[in-house]
Amino acid sequence: MPEPEGPGAAPTATPAHAPALLVIDMQNALVAMAYRASATVAAIAGLQARARAAGAPVMFAQQRDDELEPGTEGWRIVPELAPAPGETVVPKAAPDSFLDTGLDAVLRARGITEVVVTGFATEICVESTARQALSRGYDVVLVADGHTTSVRPGPGPYAAPEASVAHHNEIYRNLRFPGRRVRVQAAAEVDFTGGAPAPAG
Repeated sequence: MPEPEGPGAAPTATPAHAPALLVIDMQNALVAMAYRASATVAAIAGLQARARAAGAPVMFAQQRDDELEPGTEGWRIVPELAPAPGETVVPKAAPDSFLDTGLDAVLRARGITEVVVTGFATEICVESTARQALSRGYDVVLVADGHTTSVRPGPGPYAAPEASVAHHNEIYRNLRFPGRRVRVQAAAEVDFTGGAPAPAG
C-alpha cells in the first residue's frame, strides 16, 4: 500500500550518520616524494586506529599505472598504513577513486553517508575523489592535516606544496553543495562514533 503524502504524512527518517575513512594512494613511491610525509602518515594512522576502534570502515584507493605496477614495492601501501585483514582496497587507474571502481557500491552496501578523505595528492586524486563523493550524494570531511602533495624543487608554475594544501583546505571550508555537508577538520577532531555531526558553523 502506498505511503500517505501531504501534511499528515509521517516524517521521513533521516539516515543515520555513518562515516568511513578513505585513504587515497598512500603508496611507497608516492609517499617518498610527499610534503610532510611523516606527519601526514602519522595523522592518517591515528585516524585508522580510531575508526577501527569505533567500528567505522577503513577503505583504501590504490593507484596502478605504468609507474605504479601492481606487485612492486613502490605500488604497495606504506607499512604504517597497511590495510587490516578484511578491509577494502580499491584498485584505480584515474585520479577519481570512483571512476570504473567498486568504491561507490561498497560504500552504499555498508550504508555509508560520509566519506572522510585523506591521502595523496591534494590537488589531483584527493580533490577529484572528494568532488565525486559529493556529486554521488555523500557528505565529505577533508582532513586538513591528512592530505599532502609532492615536494616541488625550485620555483615553477605549480603552487608550493604548503600553499596547495592550505588552498584546498580553504576551498573546502567555503564549498557549498546542496543537500551535502562539507567540512574541513584536523585529524584530532574527526568523530567516527556515528553520532550526528555538529551543525555547520
